[in-house]
Amino acid sequence: MASFAIGVDIGGTFTDVVAFIPSSGRQVSRKVLTSHENPAQAVIDGIKAVLEDDTLNAEDCDRLVHATTLFTNALIERKGAKTGLLATRGFRDTLEIGRERKYELYDLAISKPAPLVPRSLRYEVLERIGPDGSVRLPLDRDGLMVSAQELVTEGVEAVAVVFLNAYSNAAHECEAQELLEAAFPDLSLSISSDVAPEVREFERASTTVANAYIKPLAERYLDDLATGSAKLGISAPLHLMLSAGGLTHLDEAKRVPVEMLESGPAAGALVAAYFGRELATDDDTGDLLALDMGGTTAKLAMVEDGAPRTAYTFEAARQKRFAEGSGLPIRISTVELIEIGAGGGSIAHLDALGLLKVGPESAGSEPGPASYGLGGLDPTVTDADFALGYLDAAGFADGDVVIDEDAGSRALSALASAANLDSITLAAGIHDVVNESMASAARVHVAEQGRDLRDFTLLCTGGAGPVHAYGVAGKLGIKRILCPPSAGVASALGLLVAPARVDKVSTIGFRLIDGDIPELESVFKSLEADAVGVLSGTGLPVADAIHHRLADGRFVGQGFDLVVNLPPGPYDIEDENAVRELLTGSFEKAYRLRFNRTPPDVPIEFINARLSTRLFVPGGEKVIRPSHVAEGDGLVGAREAYFSDAGGFTKTAVHDRRLMALGTVVFGPVIIADSGSTLIIGPGARVEVRDSGNIVVDLPSRNGNV
Repeated sequence: MASFAIGVDIGGTFTDVVAFIPSSGRQVSRKVLTSHENPAQAVIDGIKAVLEDDTLNAEDCDRLVHATTLFTNALIERKGAKTGLLATRGFRDTLEIGRERKYELYDLAISKPAPLVPRSLRYEVLERIGPDGSVRLPLDRDGLMVSAQELVTEGVEAVAVVFLNAYSNAAHECEAQELLEAAFPDLSLSISSDVAPEVREFERASTTVANAYIKPLAERYLDDLATGSAKLGISAPLHLMLSAGGLTHLDEAKRVPVEMLESGPAAGALVAAYFGRELATDDDTGDLLALDMGGTTAKLAMVEDGAPRTAYTFEAARQKRFAEGSGLPIRISTVELIEIGAGGGSIAHLDALGLLKVGPESAGSEPGPASYGLGGLDPTVTDADFALGYLDAAGFADGDVVIDEDAGSRALSALASAANLDSITLAAGIHDVVNESMASAARVHVAEQGRDLRDFTLLCTGGAGPVHAYGVAGKLGIKRILCPPSAGVASALGLLVAPARVDKVSTIGFRLIDGDIPELESVFKSLEADAVGVLSGTGLPVADAIHHRLADGRFVGQGFDLVVNLPPGPYDIEDENAVRELLTGSFEKAYRLRFNRTPPDVPIEFINARLSTRLFVPGGEKVIRPSHVAEGDGLVGAREAYFSDAGGFTKTAVHDRRLMALGTVVFGPVIIADSGSTLIIGPGARVEVRDSGNIVVDLPSRNGNV
């Protein structure tokens, strides 16, 4: 039989599994409820369900790719391992001191995020490396072992080693690692020079501690997953999605799991970029605002010039969602996006003033929305969408979830009675409130980047994204919606188009005016060699790797850095002046794009050298192209659905997307059902199935409500 690839994406409510057969373009997908006590079990159950298709044999699987939010949830919920910290003497409180900056200046009752390691488990070690990498004090090996033994006695499962200036010389951290591994083989270790080898002690310590905190969980989970898939007969290598939107291999993911914190959302942004490029072949639609709404959260990402933005730091577990400085700083490369507690399982409730609120609390998969019939009693967004006629109980999740509409109605009625509303008015309010939550987040995110929302097309994915895109687009003034094929499992599909990727960084303190160009070239060559070494573990042809050079630059005296793209190497060390002019031009161009002007006669310095190496999977560009054989318009019936534009419930045509021929044009109101998602479009909109397989919706002018 033909070979195939499997993509798996774990969400808070559903685990999506997709098998793709390149030779035929066929997809087989399943949604299973996420098993929170043992997340690997839902993955294995989903893969089993896919393999039950009579065209698939486990031994023909040549790729297994996985993304998960498990590790970031462990950080948010503080469910990681009991962790200790070994720091240079005098620096154990770096985690607590931080930047001494209040994220809300006038809040007298402000609450800073508590460190992942309590002070009682932070021990000091006598050693000292200077900022130039020189050894000022040798490592006190005996003191190190005494402190480590005390941590083990306290029941610590993981230890982070963060020595001062280790980014400039890792000798003491490596020596400590060697000693600890020999004495305590069961102890999970993370050293800062391995996890975050760059300047700035607080951020480096925070990142390393976060890695240590989730590492035992990651090791157990990934081992269980590899073992479980092998028992199913799958011998293909397991690849994991990184936060930066690329893949890595199993051993690397277990070594630095902190790089997977945003792996699930990254997959959604990556597939949005893929479909955006597909749409560009149809016409010029501008850039994309990608909305990925699942059962627990909604993610929003900007896709410009065919790629999502990349950030090189982010904050996990923020105390306040939009308040910079209220979370734990993590120094990794990640797709730049915003995530909010708005999903199909988001719970509706009344606040102290009797006002309707939705989320961020979610029913998740256990017990799930009331209409799942699994014991949930609180009304959720999904329950409201059933009541409004947007979802079909018989075909929900391809029938894998049995829907109890009466249970959903009872949950809505209870809250409606408390709010002195009828159930339908309440359901419409829930739908509208969650749409406004996502629209508000989009306004903030896009405004922070200095962009105009009207320049964007809204691309909707996830099980709930197509249901809510029409309402969100109206609130944002966006005139076009793009719904890709298999939108409900798009993140899982995005894993199959992702390249392998490695991001490396090295602190250099390099001044362009007089820095040694051969030394700079040597740093980049070293980073490239390290990256290729990591990629070799993926089993892909490393000779095809593509290296992108970047740098954290600033004008001397500035307190912030700007990450800029640099010209590709190698740099001509025989003509250093030409290289200096080239690098200066690259930085000044990027600086002007951000700030409009550069300061006069101020030298430029690069704080960090960065390398992003990508290795594209052979044949990956063929994934997700439609194998359409339909000839009709896919009309399969009609049902009553609620649209305020039409004055309430109106008879609405229902089309099966799988039966809609390319080129089909219909007009709203219309419901387009697909495997794993439902696209809801209101009156007056023009809906077209493009040759790329995308559905493009041109919206009329309206007041922003559904």
